[in-house]
Amino acid sequence: MAVVVFLIVRGLGGSGGSSGSSDPVQPEVLVSRLAPKQLPAPISGEAAVILHGGTLIIGGLDAGEASVSGVFRLDRTGKLRPAGSLSGPLHDAAATTLGDKVLVLGGGTATSTDTVQALPVSAAAGRSATASVVGHLPAVRSDLSAVTIGPKAYVLGGYDGTTPDPAVLATADGSSFEQVAELKVPARYLATAVVGARIFAFGGETAGGAATNAIQEINPAQGTTRVIGRLPRAVSHAAAVVLGGYIYVLGGEANGTATDRVWQFDPATGKVAAAPSLPLAISGGAAVGAGQTAYLLGGTGAGGEALASIVLLRLQAKPAPSSASTTGSEAANASGDNAPPFEGKLMIADRGNNRIIVVNNRKRVLWRYPSKAHPAPPGGFYFPDDAFFIHGGAGIISNEEQNERIVQLSYPGGKLLWSYGHPGQAGSEAGYLHEPDDAYLWKNGNVSVADAQNCRVLIVSPQKKVLREFGDPAECTHDPPRRLASPNGDTPLANGDILISEVSGSYIDEITRTGKLVWSLQLPISYPSDPQQLGPDLYLVADYSNPGGLYEFTRSGRIVWSYHPEAGNGRLNHPSLAERLPSGDIAANDDYRNRVVIIDPKTKKVVWQYGVTGHAGRGPDHLHIPDGFDLLSPEGMTPTHLYTG
Repeated sequence: MAVVVFLIVRGLGGSGGSSGSSDPVQPEVLVSRLAPKQLPAPISGEAAVILHGGTLIIGGLDAGEASVSGVFRLDRTGKLRPAGSLSGPLHDAAATTLGDKVLVLGGGTATSTDTVQALPVSAAAGRSATASVVGHLPAVRSDLSAVTIGPKAYVLGGYDGTTPDPAVLATADGSSFEQVAELKVPARYLATAVVGARIFAFGGETAGGAATNAIQEINPAQGTTRVIGRLPRAVSHAAAVVLGGYIYVLGGEANGTATDRVWQFDPATGKVAAAPSLPLAISGGAAVGAGQTAYLLGGTGAGGEALASIVLLRLQAKPAPSSASTTGSEAANASGDNAPPFEGKLMIADRGNNRIIVVNNRKRVLWRYPSKAHPAPPGGFYFPDDAFFIHGGAGIISNEEQNERIVQLSYPGGKLLWSYGHPGQAGSEAGYLHEPDDAYLWKNGNVSVADAQNCRVLIVSPQKKVLREFGDPAECTHDPPRRLASPNGDTPLANGDILISEVSGSYIDEITRTGKLVWSLQLPISYPSDPQQLGPDLYLVADYSNPGGLYEFTRSGRIVWSYHPEAGNGRLNHPSLAERLPSGDIAANDDYRNRVVIIDPKTKKVVWQYGVTGHAGRGPDHLHIPDGFDLLSPEGMTPTHLYTG
């Protein structure tokens, strides 16, 4: 479904505009939340403008993906009232104010149009009006953007039915147009904003259908366009607002799925930084701004469904205090440091609850799987032993250990992309697994997995062909790579090798993907689980026992750091995975104390945790035998396993 994004900015001193200062004040944080009142019905592909009397929502697609002709006024109390109509059903149009008119440009239904319509600005004050046709664009164009600077409106981006249109057009009346510039990267579904006399365009969908990460600056007065930077990730269908002298790029579509990411762009320096995420993934929302407040209206969600959401965005001088409370004697931040131990999203494979959840550092649940919106695939979703982000955060890979299957899911859409194994059926022949553990996606698309009860590690192609098999299901002994003694870890390394843990005998091995043993080490612990490489000769492993421990070691077997309290809040009961976070802290599953903990390696104190110690549950801040986790940074990176796909 085609969806278009709009930001209507009225230039210097106008609604949602900035002062054009070259030294904007740095806001400490952008806070976004769902408004108390939502739209009465879902809408996507709509245009929107904000005026003194309220916000006009113009055309769009309804929940059944039918174009609509209605114009509605959203007042400051959140009430939506009819304000008129277009000359006919329309979506994917652009809208902007020009003098005493609201121009509605292009768009279409089954095909694109060149029509320019006008509504009186009095429609925002409650005077119903029907739009009149006042002109025509030089060519048909949909999926476009429009902004106003001073006495002229400008049209940029969009699609003529075949290719993106590179022409940047100017009009003083909506009836006659002149080309004033040309985009360096022609695209539709741009996110656009105005600062001073410059137009900024972010991302968009190019001729081949792929998104771009280009940041383009258009100076209509000089007739110039240039690429001045790049977003960290390619995105289309995003929105943009100007707050505090910065432009915030909101949501959009990345790798075909709606995202909740927000990027902050400094027009003075050209720098891009991650900002706090939206409360939900939104693609194609219509964004409007006034002063220090902005709204993101409707759009489509992670599953492609039209949304009835209104997201309220404001600048907040200081981060709000965490609402997370401690339970029992443990402290959520025992170090006393208010700085969160991680930024981004923490995914938890909540094995005992047969689910995956994603939380932020303030313990808010951002996503659940399975859910009503994201149902389980055929064969159910059972016993997720591990889960890792893939494709830069656009997907998830998880091994359902006792469901005998590996699945790849879209994120946040929750759609099944790929699977290997047969749900509920164990085996060792081609296509079967027996308690798969630690499934990883490699950059070449292959998947490695420790097939624990078959005493082997497999490398499987996207076509589900076994390319490599290390170990022998008929003989579970330590003789790598020909035989392996119950492997449960197969971590990809930067050099392309695989780091394998063997439970029986407590061995760690490094094996090349062609099957050559690089080194092998027997550790003095009970049950090595999921080893990770920290440096050229430094590794981290969890001891899956009670009390359990975490150990950093070298290839020579020297233990250089350990954590293994035998009592108290710090005691671990069968930790299955430990990883070093970008902060330097160590995160670990504390499986049978029903929590994920983050530990300061210097003080050896728990500084953050999700889950109530020793209490299983499904509600907020509760887990049941969490057996895996992964971190997705605000930049869309997986910092604990950078070498995976």
